[in-house]
Amino acid sequence: MPKVRERKDDDSIRFILNDSEVALSDVAPTATLLDYLRLERRLTGTKEGCAEGDCGACTVLVGRLAGETLVYESVNACIRFVGSLHATHVVTVEHLAARDGTLHPVQQAMVDFHGSQCGFCTPGFVMSLYGLWLSNDNPSRADIEKALQGNLCRCTGYEPIVKAAEAAASARPSAIFDPITAAREATIARLKALQPEKTITVRHGESCLIVPADATGLATALAEHKGATVVAGATDVGLWVTKQMRPIDPVVFINGIAELQRIEESDGGLTIGAGVSYSAAFAALSKAYPAFGRLIDRIGGEQVRNMGTIGGNIANGSPIGDSPPPLIVLGATVTLRSTEGTRTLPLEDFFIAYGKQDRKAGEFVESVFVPALPAGELFAAYKLSKRRDEDISALLGAFRISLDGNRVETARIAFGGMAGTPKRAATVEAALIGKPWTEEMVRAAQAAFEADYQPLSDWRATSTYRMLAAKNLLMRFFLESGGQPAELVRYAAGER
Repeated sequence: MPKVRERKDDDSIRFILNDSEVALSDVAPTATLLDYLRLERRLTGTKEGCAEGDCGACTVLVGRLAGETLVYESVNACIRFVGSLHATHVVTVEHLAARDGTLHPVQQAMVDFHGSQCGFCTPGFVMSLYGLWLSNDNPSRADIEKALQGNLCRCTGYEPIVKAAEAAASARPSAIFDPITAAREATIARLKALQPEKTITVRHGESCLIVPADATGLATALAEHKGATVVAGATDVGLWVTKQMRPIDPVVFINGIAELQRIEESDGGLTIGAGVSYSAAFAALSKAYPAFGRLIDRIGGEQVRNMGTIGGNIANGSPIGDSPPPLIVLGATVTLRSTEGTRTLPLEDFFIAYGKQDRKAGEFVESVFVPALPAGELFAAYKLSKRRDEDISALLGAFRISLDGNRVETARIAFGGMAGTPKRAATVEAALIGKPWTEEMVRAAQAAFEADYQPLSDWRATSTYRMLAAKNLLMRFFLESGGQPAELVRYAAGER
C-alpha cells in the first residue's frame, strides 16, 4: 500500500480513529481501511483472512451520523476504502479495554466462556459482538446468530462465542468504562464539525478520489470525470480491487451524501435512496413486504448488509443481484439523475443486456420507488445458494399474484441467475393468468419456463439444476400461498 500523507486542510479525508482525529491529503482511491490500520497505524488486531468480506477477521465498527443520531455498524475493513471514511468514527479492537488494561465485558466474556482458541478470528468476533452489545440490550439467540453471520471460526464450533454474547449482554458497565458510550456526545460534535460543505478531491499521483458533499456535487463530479467509478458500499467494487486488481480511478464515494440516505413511507409505497444500506432498509421493507425482509437476512453477513446498498445492487446490473427480482415483481421504478435533470423508468427496463443498463453518461441511480402491495395479493421471494448464509445466489425467484376467487387475475414472476439480466418470466405469467390456481394448472405452467429462460452452467449451478429449481419454486409458491397438492385434496374428500 502506498504511504498516505497526513495534513489538515480542505482537500483531506478526515475522520476519527479510536480517540484521535486523522486527516489524509494523499490517499490512493484503492487504499483499504485494513491496510491503513495495519501498515500505517500498526493496529494489527484487525486481521486479513479472505480479503473479500466473507470471514469477518477484519471487522471494525464505523460510526456515522444519521440526522442527529450516531450509529455504529460492523464493517469489513478489507473491502472498505479509506476514501469512504470522511466524517466517520472508526473503532478498532484496541480501543475497547480500559486504560489500566481491564477488558471490556465483551472481551471478558470471550475469555470466561473460552470463545477463543487459535485466536486469529477473535478480534473480528469481539467487534461484531461489541456492535450488537451497543445496539441491543437483550439480544435473543437469533439476534446473536444474525450478528455473527459474517464471522467464520474454524476452532470453537461457535457455541462458546454465543454463550459469551449472552453473558456480555447482561454486563452493562458505567458510561465511563465503555469508550463509545462515554464519548458519544463529544463524538457527535466532532463528526458534525467534519461534515463537508463542498466536494473534496484528494489526489495521489495521477489518480484521484472525489467525495461530493451532496447530490448536486455528485452530478457535477460525474459530468466532469467521465467513466468514474461510483462507490457506495464497496461490497462488489472492493473485490474488483482485492481479488482482480482492477483499476477503478477516478473514484467517487457517495456513502456520505444525506440525500441518498432517505427512506420515505407513504400510502403509495416506499421511496428508498440509492445510498440506503440493506440494514437501514430492513425495517421498512420487512413491514411493507415481509418476504423481502426475510430475503435481506440472507444477503451476505451483517457487515455486508451494513455496507451494501439497494441502489448499488441495482446500478451494477449483476444478473444474480438479490434485490432486483423482488423489486421488479413489486413494480418498482428507478430514478436516474445527472446535471441535465432526472428521469424515471420501470426497473425491469433498466436492465438491457448482460453488463449493460439504461444509464447515460453522467447519470447515477438516485432512488428507487416500490409501490405498496395491495391487500390480498400474494408475494414471495426465494433464494437458493450453496450455503444458506453469506453466499451468492445460484438463482433467486420472486413471485406475485392476485386472485379473483380461485382464478389468477394478475401474475408477475422474475428471476435472477436464469439469464444475462434479472428477467421476467413472461410466458409463465401468461400461462397462469385467467386460469384456476390449482396444482394441475401450476404443473402445466412449469413447462413455460423453458420458453422464458436458457440458463447457463457455472460453478454455482448447472443449467439443468437452475431450470428444475425454478419450476419447483413456482410449485413452492403455490403450496405456501394456501394451495394443496391434488392428492391431498382427493384424500381429504375420501378418495383413495
